[in-house]
Amino acid sequence: MLSVEETIVGTEAAQIPKQRGESLLETAVRYAEERHWDVFPGTWLEAAEGVQRCSCGEVACVAPGAHAARPDWATQATGSATVARRMWQKQPTASILLPTGRTFDALSVPETAGFLALARMERMELTLGPVTLTPDRRMQFFVLPGASVKVPDLVRKIGWSPASLDLTALGEGAYVPAPPTRYGSRGAVQWACRPTAANRWLPDAEELISPLAYACGRDR
Repeated sequence: MLSVEETIVGTEAAQIPKQRGESLLETAVRYAEERHWDVFPGTWLEAAEGVQRCSCGEVACVAPGAHAARPDWATQATGSATVARRMWQKQPTASILLPTGRTFDALSVPETAGFLALARMERMELTLGPVTLTPDRRMQFFVLPGASVKVPDLVRKIGWSPASLDLTALGEGAYVPAPPTRYGSRGAVQWACRPTAANRWLPDAEELISPLAYACGRDR
């Protein structure tokens, strides 16, 4: 498992090693081909009067260039590398979005709680799946599908009220932006723990919920 010191190191951590320097198109294809993740293209950034703005046209977009571009995005998501290549050839600068509730769910926590949890998980010698860090200071821990249903009860069992913690389980009907997708001028999504051969098999939410809940409780 990666130590905290081996996680985010500048922009080079934005992509897994094989993908370093590759285009959004090639990165999306690799996610589908090597990790068997469904992918779909989201919005993108456009220069307007010297400012990078979201292709959705909303001046006050909360996730410029990093959200779904159409309401039927779920039907657009594909696990086919061939189809992914074709979609990004149409719009090469589109963000890379990964639907949750299919090959993985994601546990989303504030960045400060996430790094605290990572340190605690290392001491507990837990095996992690991939973990992303977004420019809006959130971390997403990839776990087996089904977490969104189980998490509220898991949190209650260890003595917390789900409403009291900033811990969200993303499952069916949601998605996460993948590295190296950019959020306007705020920076790019990065890997806090990169996808590797060692973490291809994801942990169950039950394995991570205790350190994540503890970290979120400390972060309140």
